[in-house]
Parts: sequence; structure tokens; C-alpha cells
Amino acid sequence: MSELLAPTPSQTAGPFLHIGLLWDDGPDVVPEGTPGAIILTGRVFDGAGQPLADGLVETWQADPNGRFAHPDDPRGATDPPVPGFRGFGRCATDAEGRYTIRTVKPGPLPAPDGRTEAPHVNVSVFARGLLARVVTRLYFPDEGEANAADPVLTSIDDPAVRRTLIAGAEQGGYRFDIYLQGEKETAFFRV
Repeated sequence: MSELLAPTPSQTAGPFLHIGLLWDDGPDVVPEGTPGAIILTGRVFDGAGQPLADGLVETWQADPNGRFAHPDDPRGATDPPVPGFRGFGRCATDAEGRYTIRTVKPGPLPAPDGRTEAPHVNVSVFARGLLARVVTRLYFPDEGEANAADPVLTSIDDPAVRRTLIAGAEQGGYRFDIYLQGEKETAFFRV
């Protein structure tokens, strides 16, 4: 064979990750103007500490009453429901690795062992170079007592690693930067 072949792309997820994952509904878990709405914002960084311009941040959470907007939640729907709450958010990162999601602060959840999980948001990141998403949690800094009793958060022995899961408070919401690797790597879970 004498023809030259183009090299195989080196990125496992390819340079076109966003094509199949964009979502027409935008990054809002609740509609604009929802009472008590907060903004979750942050940046995603790669292993070299550079902003990840072609990533996707996905969130899944309970509502303020600790209920999920899903038929598999055995406790049933929240009463009264949060109007427009869907529990799911998705935002592509911009050229500086930034993402923003409008939501409401979730309530505590029952843990399988009978304890209570602190209010948190489940976060998945999809990015070039990843064969599968990485999964973490965002905990709230103003939930100190609940965080100290949370069975998942307290299962992490190293306090410095635990701190990577606590968002920072900002005007109107919280900031949660995600580091995929490196010295500041965010704690990720096997799911």
C-alpha cells in the first residue's frame, strides 16, 4: 500500500466531545426568577492546570426538601413541588473552562445506612482524554454540622482531599472549581 494514511486521533473522546452532549434546555435546573435560586459556577482544569475549554459539567440533585424529580425516588414527589425544578443541569465549559448552573440548594438526604447525607450536588465531568465521565460531589460551606456527619464526605480520611469537595460561597451562590489531575486534584468517586 503506497498511499499515506492520516494519523489516528490521540484523544480518547475525540476533539468533538460536545456534539452529542449539548442540551437545548440550557444549564438551568430551575427557571430564572425562581425564589431561592442560586448560581453554581466554577472552572474545570486539566492535569497541567490549564482551563478545559471543551468539557461538559453535568449536575444531578435533590430539591430543597431532599426529594428527586424522578419516578424512582421511593419517597414520592415533593409537596409542594418547586415549580420548574428538574434536578438535572448541564453546561459546556467556555474558552476559560467556566461553567454556570442555576439551581436551588438541595435538602439533606437519607443515606442507605439510616444516617443522613448533607445537602450536596452530584457532579459529572465529561472531557477529552477521558474514557468515561468522572464523578464528584459539591458540598456547601455553610453546612458545617451536616458535612461533619455526612457518611460519604467523612469516608475520606485526608482533610485536604475532603476540602476539594467543599464549594466556596460567593454573592448569589457558590464557586466550585474542578481539577481533573495534579496537585489540586478534586476527589472523584468510583461509580
